Amino acid sequence: MENETCRPRLRIRIVFGDHEMIGPGKAELLERIDRCGSIAAAGREMGMSYKRAWELVGTLNAMFREPVVESTRGGPGGGGAVLTEAGRLVLKHYRGFEAEAADAGAGRLRAMQALLRDIPEEK
Repeated sequence: MENETCRPRLRIRIVFGDHEMIGPGKAELLERIDRCGSIAAAGREMGMSYKRAWELVGTLNAMFREPVVESTRGGPGGGGAVLTEAGRLVLKHYRGFEAEAADAGAGRLRAMQALLRDIPEEK
């Protein structure tokens, strides 16, 4: 059985400018915010500091014409965060781009993998 860690995988970062980019980490953060309803909880799940998660959301919100995440302050009912329609579209386009790139490059990935040296698994 093929070990999952041995399969080639793409990690695509799309760079729009010096400080404007989206890659697997920001996409995962958006997905987790969508699922958790919280920037802090999403960051915790990723092993990311609260400050770093907020910085990344701030960067993403500043990149696009419309915010991708909206948050509410804590209080008696607690705070939270949701993806906006723009956030869902950004995530959909990024994940779609990843899938299309993987499909288009599958043959070349297989060819490169066939050229890899066989490395015995450590015991």
